[in-house]
Amino acid sequence: MILFVVMFLLVFVGVPIAFAMGAASVLQLLLMGDVSQLAWVPKKMVEGLASFPLLAVPFFILAAELMNSAGIAERIFRFAHALAGSVRGGLGQVNIVGSVIFSGMSGSAIADTAGLGKLEIKAMTDEGYDAPFAAAITAASATVGPIIPPSIPLVIYGVIAEESVAKLLIAGTIPGVLIAIVLAMVVYWRARQRNYPRHGTFSLGRIMVAFKQAFLALMTPVILIGGILSGWFTPTEAAIVGATYALGLTVFVYREMSPRELWEVFIRAGVESGKVLIIVCMAYPVTLVLTAMELPQQFVSFFVGLSDSKFVFLILTNLVLLVLGCVMESVSALIIVVPLLLAAAQQFGVDPIHFGVIVVMNLMIGLITPPFGLNIFITCQIAGIRQGAFVREAVPFYIVLLAALAVVTFVPSLSTWLPAHAFSR
Repeated sequence: MILFVVMFLLVFVGVPIAFAMGAASVLQLLLMGDVSQLAWVPKKMVEGLASFPLLAVPFFILAAELMNSAGIAERIFRFAHALAGSVRGGLGQVNIVGSVIFSGMSGSAIADTAGLGKLEIKAMTDEGYDAPFAAAITAASATVGPIIPPSIPLVIYGVIAEESVAKLLIAGTIPGVLIAIVLAMVVYWRARQRNYPRHGTFSLGRIMVAFKQAFLALMTPVILIGGILSGWFTPTEAAIVGATYALGLTVFVYREMSPRELWEVFIRAGVESGKVLIIVCMAYPVTLVLTAMELPQQFVSFFVGLSDSKFVFLILTNLVLLVLGCVMESVSALIIVVPLLLAAAQQFGVDPIHFGVIVVMNLMIGLITPPFGLNIFITCQIAGIRQGAFVREAVPFYIVLLAALAVVTFVPSLSTWLPAHAFSR
């Protein structure tokens, strides 16, 4: 277990996770005396990045950056406001609806929080909502982003698990909608408790005006998901189409960015893509070590030795993933746990598509769970509050998110029915 000890020690002292993974892998191979394997490390790293499905990641990131910077997020927010603002606790409901719509474009919880989150938190606090409540619902609703298609974590899971990325993306649709529903219930309950206002009356005319203004932006998920389901393009091609479409809206339609701002968007997208892809690149030395140590087989034996029940395995898996999600960035966690747990999941007869949705849901809950949930830091900074206030306000959201996770875990058809039917033709 030198691999994991060294990795976590290096991360603890401030070494970036990607380099910690690479250094720990090389040290483990040296200690095993398997020097011949070292020659395979750079080869595997290069081969790992030469993956067509993985090409979707930088294009989804670019699309998210463009939509956050080009006025697209504002149009989505206005449409969500017209649609849900008249419900009790209207701006909280707008927050959820906006996240669901935006998730069909970016595939990233962090992009959702950093983009729409600024608009949502400011609008809520200006209308008298408590800042911790505004931050909590913003962070909680952003967990929908990587579950409803498209999804960067599900793309990475598909590459690691060698499963159909298209099926994985579609598999998150029903679980994502379920999360949105339970969050909306909490917002309604809190709004009644605190007498949060409605924002205007339901008006079909106002909805149509907002819809027209946001129409081209709202077509993004239609194009992406419709193209994948119809077979017009693969998920990777869908990412390229999405980024190109967002760029077209930015440059030729909305024209709200200067050439300098557009260049800065490309720089940010490149930096973020580099961060993700270098972690994925370093996954392959880790996988090489895990295979050499036969750790996947040991994990299978361990879980089978504990119980032959699939439900016990799933409960233990959720506990492991929830803890890991609290202390580790989601892409790194995916890379470490999937090679270990997937083999055991298949041994217990868990569908790999279903398992992928379970893994990603756990890690997204981890993004808003202390001590290191990244979305906590982002929303607290935007709202100007302390983490303790955020956590106290987020307790009801944690409860319903865990309930939704349990339902998705033990009702596999919620994840498997749609991809099975969508790709049965």
